[in-house]
Amino acid sequence: MQQTEKGSHKGRMKIAALALAMLVIGGAGGCYFGEFHSPKNGGAASSYQMPGSTNKEVKDLPAVRNTAVVQAVKEVGPAIVGITTRVYDRDMFNRRVEVGQSVGSGVLFDKKGYIVTNNHVVSGSKEVNVCLSNGKTVAGKVVGTDPSTDLAVVKIDGSDDLPVAEFGDSDALQVGETAIAIGNPLGLEFQGTVTVGVISALNRSLDDIDQRFKLIQTDAAINPGNSGGALVTADGKVVGINSAKIAKEGVEGMGFAIPINSAKGIIQQLIDNGKVTRAYLGVYAADKDIAQRYGYNWDHDGGVLVMKIASRSPLSLTDIRPGDYITAIDGKTFDTVKGMRDILDGHKPGDRIQLTYEHNGSRKTTEVLLASAPESDK
Repeated sequence: MQQTEKGSHKGRMKIAALALAMLVIGGAGGCYFGEFHSPKNGGAASSYQMPGSTNKEVKDLPAVRNTAVVQAVKEVGPAIVGITTRVYDRDMFNRRVEVGQSVGSGVLFDKKGYIVTNNHVVSGSKEVNVCLSNGKTVAGKVVGTDPSTDLAVVKIDGSDDLPVAEFGDSDALQVGETAIAIGNPLGLEFQGTVTVGVISALNRSLDDIDQRFKLIQTDAAINPGNSGGALVTADGKVVGINSAKIAKEGVEGMGFAIPINSAKGIIQQLIDNGKVTRAYLGVYAADKDIAQRYGYNWDHDGGVLVMKIASRSPLSLTDIRPGDYITAIDGKTFDTVKGMRDILDGHKPGDRIQLTYEHNGSRKTTEVLLASAPESDK
């Protein structure tokens, strides 16, 4: 996500010069208000021109140049949009004033006008401007956000002419296969930028963010403004929503995306309810890593230690007490707090689960009726 200051005359001069240079080269990105003209034959046809490309249509492209990457970009590129929100601050008189704009990316995935993006791209906004791939800007409404997964859904007016991307299967990804990132790094001046790399790793965890599921790692360049854009396979399927990037000096080629299989359920809940309702157990727990981080000795094999139980929670209705170890849910074992949460995330409020726990060295089981998570715990 990229923020630009409106009051900077110098910045405007640089942008104007850059736009002129891009026009001379043969086509710049940018948005305007006007009618949408869909690619020929509906969807993304070979006549589609990515922002920043030449206006000349290349026919009979030699096979050596008409690669899988080229075809994938033609397939998904039209469905990548720019999302702009207003940024506000308080002046010396405590009045709310607009100080700039925040720009990110999004992926059109439904002809009803639904767009998936990152929560931090639209955070605090109810309405946004959406810049389509043809340059048209339309009004968008934020229909739902989920800070826990950094996902959000925006809606614009639907149309059969809207180009949409197809979701793939992120569980079928292989380390080393081609990865294509499409988005708007550093703002709409670079709309529709394509970078190519490989799937570097799967099931990555980052220590400095509270993620609810594993991430896809890629070396395809992902810069500020790419947030909410698509990570695409060589067959033109969206397998990830670009989100986190390690932005540390000397660190390059490490971008991360939310797996689309993990995102699908979240996206549907945001469309249906405007929020995500999660199953709630009501336990504050620690695992071996957490214990060692705070200097406590860990002398237990597997499970998590119950530190505190929330009042009037499902767990408070059982015989489990602080000091006990929860070792399994429905027979599925775990040895980290995240592992336990992953299993709970596979359930919904109203589900009954069986907890296996240890009390004073004795192994026991109990049944729990899951509730809906309070707003503060989602």
